[in-house]
Amino acid sequence: MRNVRRFFRVFLFVIAGLYLHYSLPQHDVAKITGISDRLERLSWYQRPFYNQVDVGAAEGDMRDLRLINTVRVNTWFFGLWRGGEEVMVFRNEDTGVYPPYFKFDSSDLEAEASALAGKEQWVSITHYGWRMRFMSIYPNAISVKPVSGPEYRPFPWFNLFFFAFLIAAFFFVRAMWRQFLERMVDPAMDALGDGYDARKSRWQKWLDSWRK
Repeated sequence: MRNVRRFFRVFLFVIAGLYLHYSLPQHDVAKITGISDRLERLSWYQRPFYNQVDVGAAEGDMRDLRLINTVRVNTWFFGLWRGGEEVMVFRNEDTGVYPPYFKFDSSDLEAEASALAGKEQWVSITHYGWRMRFMSIYPNAISVKPVSGPEYRPFPWFNLFFFAFLIAAFFFVRAMWRQFLERMVDPAMDALGDGYDARKSRWQKWLDSWRK
């Protein structure tokens, strides 16, 4: 039973970690090489990775994908290790309120990317999501900001404060739960145990009276 609980906890931890890694903002230093639009019918396994259509547009089976083609600096471990350059394709679509990026300006972002396409200007692309080539899944670009060059290292301030808040909230809820157990549950269990002992004692006395 203990192994089952451990497996369940590890499973929940992995699921939560994957969800945060997918949803939290990431930053890539890249050069925009071009933009493209593609009309594609999304399959059932692709739909969970795509958001709503642009605000004001009609929902349908076909999806007009706006793509931003780039050459980015390859990084690992939150940008601590940097490698060579590689191609990366981002999608450009509205998010609405979930994930809570409140992006409603995908057309404006397309215009910004189009103005930078083909230039030697390095930019920092804020995005979320994964690139899965075998499923045609692209990370969603949120914003584009010009930077000094490929040596620029964006610092994930939001992620740092988010995890600090998450850790503080965990210990706060843990302390409240322990206080609740100490003040409410433990006295109730003690009272229940005392009542059971009292009833057991009366029952034992009644049996002793019959034995006598």
